[in-house]
Amino acid sequence: MKQYVIDELRIEDHEQIKAYLDENFRDSVFDGVYWIPLDQGILTDIQKKHTDCQPFYVAIELGQDRMSCELLVRTKTRMRCDCIRYATETQMNWLIQMLDAIFEKLGIKA
Repeated sequence: MKQYVIDELRIEDHEQIKAYLDENFRDSVFDGVYWIPLDQGILTDIQKKHTDCQPFYVAIELGQDRMSCELLVRTKTRMRCDCIRYATETQMNWLIQMLDAIFEKLGIKA
């Protein structure tokens, strides 16, 4: 699985990030896993066409000292579909910029 990983988080950073993610993205049944909805403006052509599969998400797993972000764009409605693919460069950049903005908002230097 392709991932974007931020490691060596401090305990106080983990607590801040967890509180933020719990407040803003808490809809997973697994503790420490968050589903981040992908911006509609950066969907691929096939993702735009697959309205039954929307919305699309990226999954983030928050551990005690690391955050792992899957680079697989997925849907909650299906396990397999042509629209479920690894993030494009634009989608990857969006994810990284979004995470950077969260860290900046929380005052975390990563």
